[in-house]
This record gives sequence, C-alpha cells and structure tokens, in this order.
Amino acid sequence: MNKTIALAMTATMLAVSPKIDAQTMIGPNNIKLESDLMTPEALWAMGRIGSSEASPDGKQIVYQVSYYSVQENKSHTMLFVQNADGKNKRQLTKDEKSESDATWIESGKKIAFIRSGEIWSMNADGSERKQLSNTDGSVEGFKFSPDGKRIVYIKSIPYYGSIKKNPNDLPKASGRLITDMNYRHWDHYVETIAHPFVAEVTNEGISNAKDIMEGQPYESPVAPFGGIEQIAWSMDSKSIAYTSRKKEGVEYAISTDTDIYLYNLATGKTVNICKPEGYKEPKIDATKSMKDQAVNHQQGDMHVGYDVNPKFSADGKYIAWQSMARDGYESDRNRLCVMEIATGKKKYVTESFDSNVDDYCWSKDSKNLYFMGVWHATEMLYQTNLEGKIMQITDGWYDYGSVQLANNSNYLLASRHSHQYGDELYIVKPGKEKKAKVEQVTFENKHIYDQLALGKTQQRWVKTTDGKEMLVWLILPPHFDINKKYPTLLFCEGGPQSPVSQFWSYRWNLQIMAANGYIVVAPNRRGLPGFGSEWNEEVSGDWTGQCMNDYLSAIDDAAELPFVDKDRLGCVGASFGGFSVYYLASHHNKRFKAFIAHDGAFNLESMYTDTEEAWFSNWEYEDAFWNKNASANAVKTYNNSPHKFVDKWDTPILVIHGEKDYRINANQGMGAFNAARMRGIPAELLLFPDENHWVLKPQNGILWQRTFFNWLDKWLKK
Repeated sequence: MNKTIALAMTATMLAVSPKIDAQTMIGPNNIKLESDLMTPEALWAMGRIGSSEASPDGKQIVYQVSYYSVQENKSHTMLFVQNADGKNKRQLTKDEKSESDATWIESGKKIAFIRSGEIWSMNADGSERKQLSNTDGSVEGFKFSPDGKRIVYIKSIPYYGSIKKNPNDLPKASGRLITDMNYRHWDHYVETIAHPFVAEVTNEGISNAKDIMEGQPYESPVAPFGGIEQIAWSMDSKSIAYTSRKKEGVEYAISTDTDIYLYNLATGKTVNICKPEGYKEPKIDATKSMKDQAVNHQQGDMHVGYDVNPKFSADGKYIAWQSMARDGYESDRNRLCVMEIATGKKKYVTESFDSNVDDYCWSKDSKNLYFMGVWHATEMLYQTNLEGKIMQITDGWYDYGSVQLANNSNYLLASRHSHQYGDELYIVKPGKEKKAKVEQVTFENKHIYDQLALGKTQQRWVKTTDGKEMLVWLILPPHFDINKKYPTLLFCEGGPQSPVSQFWSYRWNLQIMAANGYIVVAPNRRGLPGFGSEWNEEVSGDWTGQCMNDYLSAIDDAAELPFVDKDRLGCVGASFGGFSVYYLASHHNKRFKAFIAHDGAFNLESMYTDTEEAWFSNWEYEDAFWNKNASANAVKTYNNSPHKFVDKWDTPILVIHGEKDYRINANQGMGAFNAARMRGIPAELLLFPDENHWVLKPQNGILWQRTFFNWLDKWLKK
C-alpha cells in the first residue's frame, strides 16, 4: 500500500498526516507553509537526493531520495526512475522498507538494489522483485562485474586487533580490554572491519562468496566514510581493484598511507600498484616531528599518501585514482593519477589545477577524464586529457557534488547545489567549446522552494592584514532592505581545510541563518582550498596566525557596510570553526556579542591524545606536546590553545557537542562550558549523548536549530 505521511510540523507549517504505525511509509510531502521564511521544519521536510545512475542506453535514470519524519524520528530511503529528460517519473519503492544503491544490470533490463541489507533485483518498472543474496542482512555496498557473471560486495567481519574478545562464559560483560590504538573510530568501537567478498551470479541468485582479503586484519573500504566507490572491476571482469590501509594499531592511527590493490580472480594474487614489490615501511621515531618524517618518507614516484577510489577506463588500458603525496596529511592536494596497466607507468593529469580533485569519471572514449574541483569558492566540472591539458566545462555560483558518465552515452550525470538550493540531478553535455550545456532533470523540493523567499548571495574581495585578497560570501536575509541595519554572523569553517564554497547543509545552512534575520559573513580565510596550495597550507602548524586575522578582516569589512549593525555581531562555527570560536572569544576586542561553538577543540594538549586519528594532530600541531625539542610552530600551537586564555573571555557562549564524537571528544566541549560558567560568563551546553561529529537524528536536528537561534536572538536581537 502506497501511504505517505507529512513530517511533523510546528505552528509555522500546516500538514495533514495519516495515522502512523510501524507499517507506515515516510515519503514525499505535499506541505503548505504559513511563512515564506525557511524554518528547521522546512529543511527536514525536504527530500535528500542520494546515489543515481543512468541506464546503459542513457535514456533513463534511477536514483534514491531519503525522507525524514520528525515525529517518528527516523528516515526512509526510496528509489525512483525517470526519463533522462526529467519526464515520466515513477516511484519504485512501495512499502516502509528502505531501498538504496540502485544500479542497472542485464544491459538495462533490470535494476539491482539494497533492501534490508540484502541485494535484490527488479524490472525497471519495479515489478518481479527477487532477493539475490543471503547474508543475514549484512551487505553494505556492491558492484556487478561488467560481464554480469560475478559480484563484489562489502560485508563487515569481526575484528579483535585492538579490543580483545571477551571470554565466552561472560556474554553479558560490557567491558572492553584495549590493547592498542585505533580502538575507536569516528563514532564506534572498532570491533568489526569491512572486507570485499566476490561471488558468482546465477539465475538462482548470488552464491559461493569468497573474502578476497581473507585472514587479513585490514579494512576495505577505508573507515569511516569509504564505500563501494573504493572498489572497482576491471573491464574484462578478471580483476578487482580495492582501496586499503594495511596497518593496525598505532601505525594505523598515525598514518594516512592508503593504497590501491589489484586482486586477480584466477590466481588469487594481490598486487599493490602504489608501491613496488618488497617495499618496507620506514620505522617511526616518536622523538621526532611526525610532519618532518612524513615529508622525508616521500621517494620520487612512491605513493605514501591517501590513494583511493580506483576506476578503470572503458578500453581497459588504464586505471585512475585520487592520490595525495604526503603521509599523515589529510588535506594534502588530491591529485588524479592515471596508470597504464600494461607498463605500470603512472602520470598525474591534474598538475596544472592547483586544487583538489573531489570526484571524477572517465570519458566514453578513454581519452579524457572529467573531474570536480573547487576554485575561487565554487565547485565546478573540468576535463583533462591524458597529457594533463585541462579545460573548465561549467561555470556559475554553484557546487557540483558528484559526477559520472551516463554509461554508454556522451553526457554526464551530476548533482549540484548552492547557497539557495539543495542537491538536484543535472545532465551535463560537454562540447568542444569551453561551456557545457547543463539541464536540470529532478525537482525534488520545488514545491517547498516555490513557497520560500530566499536570501541572495553577494561576493566580496576583502584586503587581508598581509595585503592579500580574500573572497568572502555575504548572504543577505530574504526581503532584504538596504535601509535597515541587521545583526550579523561571522561563519567560521571547519576542516581546517574545507572550502567555504556554494555549499548546502541541513544543519549549518546559511540560508536558514539569513531567514532568521541575520546577515552571514562567510570568509574563505587562510587554509582553504581553491586559492592555490600556498593559501591552503598556511593554516597547518599555525592555527592561531593569519587565518584568525582573516576572520577579523572579514567581519571588520562587513561592519562598515551601512546595513550591518556593528553592535550586534555574532560568531559561530563547528570543528575547527568551533576551535576558532573558542580562540576568538579571547581575541576579538569586544567585536562580538555572542558565540556558538559546535564540536570544537578547546584544549589542544588534551586533543592531541584524545582524537582517534593521531595523524591529524601530528600534522597540524607538528609535534607531541611532551617532546622537549618540539618545533617553534608546535610550541606556538600549544601556547595558543584556547583553554589558556579563558581569563580573557567576556562574552556569552553556547557550546554544543556530541558524546559519540571520537574525532573531537566531548570533554573538549564540556571543559569549555565549565570554564565559562566558573568565570561567571553566561553559557549553555547542548549535549547529545547519541550524536557524533554531526547531528543526524531529525528531532535532535530540530532541537539544534531551535537552540542555535534562541541563543542568537537572546543576545543579538535585544
């Protein structure tokens, strides 16, 4: 039965919902807004487009959309299929079970997908559904071989490398005996790791599965965010390329050295294509700077950084992947490497693009690659040939979020968003000219956007204290009146090297900040990609240097605008942005009247050993705080930790943190809040016991937004 419910609305929304029970499906919502301003409820009512794929003939697109019920506090992912021109949209998911990861099989006659952790197939119209796998619901991703005879799928297996298995006669014991590092990662204890399994595909289903990393205590794909994109089939269906960081314990925690491996199905042999046979890892000297050791680790064409996401060319002659040069540096420039399989010869084909390759795909003729990259705060599509000649093929104030070849067609299927709109799907038709033809083909949330007045974005170039030019986005409130003065927020980005581009977020949403009557100042301060490697790397080892001056330059420039009320300025940010808030709270010279810090680092000495990914603090702080011969930058970093300047705090602060955040532990937020209250400073702490570095549950998301704006309104709208 095809039931839908509307997400629970506050008084700002009108919606009619059928009676909710365990069998009710959460789906598209036809809602009527009472206000034309963005609200938290409107954000959570939006469908969120996920993975998509064009049919082999390029005439149809299958894609997934996730819907959320605030009342039920859960989500439901559904599959849809439509013509490539956006017409004839059909809903494939018909009940309350989530379905995802759809892909075309059998030359486009059928669609394979995941349902309840198993692989299923169906006709393109949703009929003749059949369960293909039987893994007790443990499939996490899959890919069929080009010949359709085999499949590789991801499944987690037990792992006791860092946490010892409890005795069998103590089944209710909750303790964990930890023997090495990497016992927690992102938001979970590491008691399982993912492995790729290859299996046969027959008329009866999927059978004879084999773990191609059997007996290896390593993961593939790589946690915490890696998925099936880190695994690829060769075009002859004889080999599988997979991504893995083959390290454990301390070695895993201090390294980003991830490689691409080729597994031969016939022989069972595995080859590391990033390093020569017999390569031995250098020993780490804990008394020396980790950053210096990582740099010295490089050896010519040796791949010692983060190598991920392999993809074979259509002619089978090449394999490409995203590659970072330096071990331990998560924000190193992400380049595109191409290897000729027959000779093993490697070449970087994006060297003239001094920014990151964030996603890519091969062209149909195997002579070019299309990739996404950020430059001057927009994420555009580019084309490169095998000689490294690059051409930008899209433009505008947007961010492309994914790109893929529409199978056997000559066009691209991409997702795109901006400060005004969330992800939708687009057909991109590259031509011989610089600009491609771009056509929007999904309109998932048009019924909501049509009811909203959206704030406009302006671009400013601001002079920094060292005489350089910095791009700053200014997001204006809806119904903006140039004759009024508005309270204004400085947005501090995380990362520390994540772009402040035309991003769209369902929590740190610049549009909803503007809808609440705030001007938002979003600077591309020092340490962000899209302005060259020198600009991007200037933050590492100098968290409280020029990047903090850049923040103040941006807000000082905005404060001179006639419509900005310089007496009602706020400062907000998460992760490194939260750290920035804690630091600026003692170095703002009374510019700001309110602060909000989410999941920020407060005490850097504690943070150095608290975080589960030690390579991050090794690189960013340059050295351990206990090393007596630490570098000058390391000494400066620890001396400038925000917790050492609490005596200078004088401004109300809201602290938000998730207790399952193992990247920046919750003790950081609790310490900041406790310090503020002990100083007598107005402060509140919003603590989520069940959230990680992000806030993912619907009701927690609504609570986050309400708390965020209640705090700002209290101090900036008096």
